[in-house]
Amino acid sequence: MLVRATRLVIFALLLLASGLAAQTRVVVLGSGTPNADPDRSGPAVAVVVRDTAYLVDAGPGVVRRAAAAAKNGEPALKPTALTHLFVTHLHSDHTLGLPDLIFTPWVLGRKDAIEAYGPAGLRAMAANIERAWAKDIEVRTQGLEHANPSGYAIDVHEVQPGEIYHDANVTVTAFAVRHGSWDEALGYIFQTAHRRIVFSGDTSPAAAATIAQACDGCDLLFHEAYLPVRNNPAWAQYMAAFHTSAAALGDVATAAHPKLLVLYHQMFEGGTEAQLLAAVRAHYAGAVVSAHDLDVY
Repeated sequence: MLVRATRLVIFALLLLASGLAAQTRVVVLGSGTPNADPDRSGPAVAVVVRDTAYLVDAGPGVVRRAAAAAKNGEPALKPTALTHLFVTHLHSDHTLGLPDLIFTPWVLGRKDAIEAYGPAGLRAMAANIERAWAKDIEVRTQGLEHANPSGYAIDVHEVQPGEIYHDANVTVTAFAVRHGSWDEALGYIFQTAHRRIVFSGDTSPAAAATIAQACDGCDLLFHEAYLPVRNNPAWAQYMAAFHTSAAALGDVATAAHPKLLVLYHQMFEGGTEAQLLAAVRAHYAGAVVSAHDLDVY
């Protein structure tokens, strides 16, 4: 009788833990790269805590993918609710969706400004986007559309490594990574009451120790990966300086020991997803999956 009661308590605790984890989830809005792959939008993910979404990066297609996720049962990702953004670095594939994120939800009725966090240069990028669409803003606010004057605003916070954001749902900590010749590139830790989630951003293995420390048994580690480049020494040199190979990622994950390693920003270099996963697994014994657009973790 005591054994049965103990099992029931354990089962109840497992159900409770599962429910708490479900309150913090990650929705993949774009798992792609600069390649124009119609099945993989540009890099973007969303940490959803209760009814609030926190975007990491804004690759091409971010708003439409968010709308698709909302249609699939994630109301926090309806376009008019998108007001929190964390940018890892300013490469075009991670930021081409920024004008879309600024203007499309506003056109649909968003009244609140975007709170955006990222490296130096983000403020100038946002200001130049507003200047580029100045005529659109004028027509929409002063013409027959009567658009609100606040929903296209973006409040930029250029940050350094350390805790950069905190609210009732989440604490966000930035850490520096090495992305080739970029002077600033960031990874992010999202700590909620239910889960610890780490995003590598784009990085070479030079940041391996930092990422391992940031994760240190985290629930989810989202990390980029590529297959070895063949027959192109110059491109291989570039990839090694800017990105993390599948083999190197296996070593990073072994040191970081996440509960689940999720590959995103996958660069197949002529190979397949199965080959990329196999290359990681050859160096890592833990659980690993390859993300697709609209996956939820």
